[in-house]
Amino acid sequence: MENLGQLGQYLGAGLACIGMAGAAMGVGNVAGNYLAGALRNPSAAASQTATLFIGMAFAEALGIFSFLVALLLLFAV
Repeated sequence: MENLGQLGQYLGAGLACIGMAGAAMGVGNVAGNYLAGALRNPSAAASQTATLFIGMAFAEALGIFSFLVALLLLFAV
């Protein structure tokens, strides 16, 4: 029975790591859209860099949260 609980921990941690892939796709999406906008209107690109970094920070925060959930499932439960 103990092996079944350990299997659940590993399975849950692996599923929680899917959020890290979503964060990577989110960062790529934010950066790609910023570059597309900067190439269309280069004069407005300088004023949008703060928005770029805020969007990247939010996307990375979700990846860090999913990593923490995976660690909690592995070592705290």
